[in-house]
Amino acid sequence: MKLSNTYTRFLSFLNRKHAVPALLFLGIVCLSACKKSYLDVVPDNVATIDNAFANRNEAEKYLFTCYSYLPQEGHPDKNPAFSGGDEAWTYWPMTEDFFYLDPYNIARGNQNRANPYMNYWDGYDGKSLWQGIRACNTFLDNVDKVTDLQPYLKVRWIAEAKFLKAYFHWYLFRMYGPIPIADKNLPITASPEELKVFRQPVDTVVNYISNLIDQATAGDDNTGLPSVITSSATELGRITKVAALAIKARLLVTAASPLFNGNNDFAGLKGRDGKLLFNPQYDASKWTRAADACKIAIDAATAAGLKLYYFNPGIVVVNDAQKTEMNIRNSVCEKWNSELIWGLTSGGNPTFWLQEFACPQLDPNNINLDMKGKLAPPLKMAELFYTKNGVPIEEDKTWDYANRFKLRTVTAQDAGMQNGYQTVGLHFEREPRFYADMAFDGSTWFMKNGTFNIQSKLGEYTGKKQSRLYSVTGYYTKKIVNWNLVYTATNTTVESYPWPVMRLSDLYLLYAESLNESGNSAAALPYLNQIRARAGLNTVESSWTNFSTTPTKYTTVDGLRDIIQHERNIEMAFEGSRFWDLRRWKTAPQTLSAPIYGWDILQSTFEDYNRRVLLYNPKFVGPRDYFWPIKEYNLQVNPNLVQNSGW
Repeated sequence: MKLSNTYTRFLSFLNRKHAVPALLFLGIVCLSACKKSYLDVVPDNVATIDNAFANRNEAEKYLFTCYSYLPQEGHPDKNPAFSGGDEAWTYWPMTEDFFYLDPYNIARGNQNRANPYMNYWDGYDGKSLWQGIRACNTFLDNVDKVTDLQPYLKVRWIAEAKFLKAYFHWYLFRMYGPIPIADKNLPITASPEELKVFRQPVDTVVNYISNLIDQATAGDDNTGLPSVITSSATELGRITKVAALAIKARLLVTAASPLFNGNNDFAGLKGRDGKLLFNPQYDASKWTRAADACKIAIDAATAAGLKLYYFNPGIVVVNDAQKTEMNIRNSVCEKWNSELIWGLTSGGNPTFWLQEFACPQLDPNNINLDMKGKLAPPLKMAELFYTKNGVPIEEDKTWDYANRFKLRTVTAQDAGMQNGYQTVGLHFEREPRFYADMAFDGSTWFMKNGTFNIQSKLGEYTGKKQSRLYSVTGYYTKKIVNWNLVYTATNTTVESYPWPVMRLSDLYLLYAESLNESGNSAAALPYLNQIRARAGLNTVESSWTNFSTTPTKYTTVDGLRDIIQHERNIEMAFEGSRFWDLRRWKTAPQTLSAPIYGWDILQSTFEDYNRRVLLYNPKFVGPRDYFWPIKEYNLQVNPNLVQNSGW
């Protein structure tokens, strides 16, 4: 890991104050994060299984060991979906300001089979998900030994362990496709042949994970997993019944999507046992099954009191545009808000580094080297968002698409930008999510302690002044920075929020997609329209009828599919969804092979700065790049494994 002096001082402090030694136990490597939360606790100096389950306290520590294997998805270098795709780009090569270079190498097409990047199969960031599954199995095998555990708690803990076991299988499935199933731990006396497991067909894996989640969510509201967390001091971040049902919905939507449903790209991929790993036949009933799972999860969320987030400014005075902007930003960044279905707290400060990597220098009077501003959206992300009329920029018959790269002067009527400033037409008359999610030269950045101007031409306080701490595209990822972040020249206060693995708008979009694909397109529109209303937009029907060059697009399955996918790309932008969505939709070869453009950040005048510059020509190779390669060494050790196609 290569860190700046600031990183080194911070991690040194954490190591002195909070680090817990790694535990090597029965083949399970329980590595803790630097900053601990109660979910990162591991049993202390446990010598035997009997000691680990001797009483309730020790058993609960072991349950939290299972939680400790959850990947830190809110960390910029530990989630491939932040910098491994096309939502955020950065300068290259990097010599500091990073933990791992793995995701950046994936984005640049450098993945390999000898030593795969972000290899959660064998171990990445100290986490092998197979070891996490083994920990869950160990817990399930031994929890009956705990003599002082109340029956209702035992049922809940078993449900948590079963869900985590399902989630680790799901995480591996999404990365590697058909995987082995580790339902039971093999005994120490197992023969070498018993250890040589086979990959299982996609449908078998999906059904296994789905059934495990069904077991975890069985019973009424008073049985097993709680519908809501009532003890906020000790249990936030633990799984709920609603969260488990929502993850099942995501699993089944993924399984119904083109990557897994009727995909002939992998028709020849067979296991060593002769099993066909991908079913090449399309099955429409998978979408019906997915829609049913989404509806069950939505009903459970509603019963638990979850609802789309709307910003309450309290004593802070905001105008209508700022209120809409905070509806959008704080649906992600406000801790434990009304929309959050499952938030990850792994690492104790789950979004600390994400915010520092995303936030640029906002205040010309206080330059702080902790504000990296390096997670830079490419120009394609700026073009993704709708016009103010709620349709794509290339479809809006009233928007000047042809002149989008020509300079215009900002007026007082242009919200989100600096009056009198010059910027390209692309930045004018766009939907509120554009200004909430992204910042650019000439935009404003609203925070709780004030509104800041972004000025990022060469030498300006937000722009490039040295070999680091700048946006390589000229854009900044505003959406994931909490509005409570405050810094001076010598101090930084970052309010870390739980990373939203699933929020309600995500679930609504999954449901709308499933409804459309299963022949209920009209029923999908209300769920899209609720999300659009929160973002300050009119309905799909109104927007397309009145402003689109294809006014009836929403009335066909194909047309509405395009709208839903576009809506999802916008609503879930910069949340780690696009990386996986492009794969399951099988649009990745086209989208992820498109050139990466930014503005000419090495220029100091309006005219020179606002010129497109080609930064990189990525190449997504299908079908190879849909899945991670299995490390070659594993294939040598276990000849029953087969490599993914193309690797």
